[in-house]
Amino acid sequence: MSGTDHERAEEHAVVGPDVPEQSRPTVVVATHLTVRQLATGIAVLVAVIVVGITVGAVDLGPGAVVLELLDGIPGMALDSGLDPAAQNILWKLRVPRVVLGGLVGASLATAGAAYQGVFRNPLADPYLLGAASGAGLAAVISIAWLPDVLPGGLTLPVFAFVGALLGVGMTWVVASSTDRGASPTSLILAGVAVTYFLTAGTTWIQQRNVETIQEVYGFILGQLGTSGWSEVLTLAVPGTIALAVILMHRRTLDVLAVGEREASSLGVDAVRTRIVVIAAASLATAAAVAVSGLIGFVGVVVPHAVRLAIGGSYRLVLPLSILYGAAFLIIADVLARTVVAPAELPIGVITALIGAPFFAWVLRRGRAGITS
Repeated sequence: MSGTDHERAEEHAVVGPDVPEQSRPTVVVATHLTVRQLATGIAVLVAVIVVGITVGAVDLGPGAVVLELLDGIPGMALDSGLDPAAQNILWKLRVPRVVLGGLVGASLATAGAAYQGVFRNPLADPYLLGAASGAGLAAVISIAWLPDVLPGGLTLPVFAFVGALLGVGMTWVVASSTDRGASPTSLILAGVAVTYFLTAGTTWIQQRNVETIQEVYGFILGQLGTSGWSEVLTLAVPGTIALAVILMHRRTLDVLAVGEREASSLGVDAVRTRIVVIAAASLATAAAVAVSGLIGFVGVVVPHAVRLAIGGSYRLVLPLSILYGAAFLIIADVLARTVVAPAELPIGVITALIGAPFFAWVLRRGRAGITS
C-alpha cells in the first residue's frame, strides 16, 4: 500500500469519505507526532511521577526525591540527604507503586483506543469483550476456594489473567458461531451476553462465600497496593508486548477507520488487523486487571481527551494515550491515598468520580461521535 493511499485514507477518516474532493475544505490533517507533542507528554508524565513518589504519609520532599532518583542511574553519584528508612520507603514502596500505576494506566488507555479503532466506536472500552467479567469470576474463585494454590501470592493475579483471556475467548467463540461471523457488531453483542453470564457466576459464588466479600470488592473496585516489584514484573512483559503490537498497527487503524471495504481496496487485510489488534488489546487488559483489579473509565476518558486536544489520527492517539494514560492513573492513585488519609479509597472510585463527569461533558457537547 503506497504512502499516497495511506494519506488519502487518513484524510477520509478525518474529513469524511462521502464529501466530494473538490468541495472539501483546505485543511492540514495532523497525522504525525511532533517533537513538541511528545515532549509535552513526557514532561507531564515525569512531573506526575515525581508527585506520585513524593506525596504520602511520610514527607520526602520533591528535591530529595529527584536527587535520589538520579542517584539510582548508573554512573551518577548524588547525595539526596534521605536516611536509610526514607530510601526504603522510596524504592520498595512508592517507586514500585507509581511504576505499576503508570503501566496499568498506559495499558488500559491504549487498549481502549485500540478497541475504539477496531470497532469504529468511541464508546468502546477495554472491558468490552468480557475481560472484566472473566477476571472477576476467576478472582472470586481464587479468593473463595483456591487462595493458596500458587506460591508467592501469585494465585489471584494468575487466575485473573487467565480468566480475562478466557472471557475474551468465550466472546470470540460465541461471535464466530453467528451467521455474520466475528464481525464488530457480533463481537460487541457476544461480549454483552458473556459478561452477563460470567457476572451471574460471580454473584452466585459471592453469595455462598460471604466472608470473602470485602476482599472480592477490593479487587472489583481496583487497587494498586504492592508488596514490591513483583506486580510490576508480572505486568511488564505481557503489557510491553501488547502495547508494541498495537503501536505497530497505528497507521493501519487510521486506514481501517474509513471502512472495511475501502480499507481492503487500499491493501489492508481488515480481518487480520482486527484479530491481531483485539488480541493485543485483550492481552494488555488482562495483564493490567491481573495486578490492579477492575479500574474503569481509563480506556474511555484518556483516548477521548487526546482526541479533543490533538485530533483523531491513531498515529497520534495511541502513543499519547500511553503517556497520558500512565499520568492519569498515577494522579488518580495519589488522590486515592490522600483524600481520606490515613485511610485509602479504591482507585476505581477515583477514576469513576473523574471519568463520569468528563464523559457526561463530552456527551453534552455532542462530541460522543468523534471519528475514531
